Amino acid sequence: MEAALCSSLALSPHQVFNAANHGDKMFAFKYGKDRSVVMTVAATGAGKGGGLLERPTIETTSPGRESEFDLRKLRKTSPPYRVLLHNDNYNKREYVVQVLMKVIPGMTVDNAVNIMQEAHINGMAVVIICAQVDAEDHCMQLRGNGLLSSIEPADGGC
Repeated sequence: MEAALCSSLALSPHQVFNAANHGDKMFAFKYGKDRSVVMTVAATGAGKGGGLLERPTIETTSPGRESEFDLRKLRKTSPPYRVLLHNDNYNKREYVVQVLMKVIPGMTVDNAVNIMQEAHINGMAVVIICAQVDAEDHCMQLRGNGLLSSIEPADGGC
């Protein structure tokens, strides 16, 4: 079994990895066509002369759970969504600015104040345009902090 797994990785059971330092670990990976199965082969360096392969392990991602690679790809290819902040008569302006800065990555004080002012004057303001997954997360965090928020597709212009 071990030899079959290693041969599918194009590694022999006697493959030698040359580690720079004694005890260094080196890895080889093989992904399935659907990127849900990965085989990992590790070798521990034994100093000069290389190291020995350890037993290969097969890891699978849980059903319904995607890898970080898949999530990054999804964010890049998904259509953009607007996160909207709605005016309310309950929260103080300073609090709204604090929440925007806490929830939205990279939000500056000046941008937060401008967004808060626009929502106060016009009844609604665009907070950020991003992938749907991120937009839903930002919206839920804003709501979790007591602000009125929603999302909408950003197609048709910004």
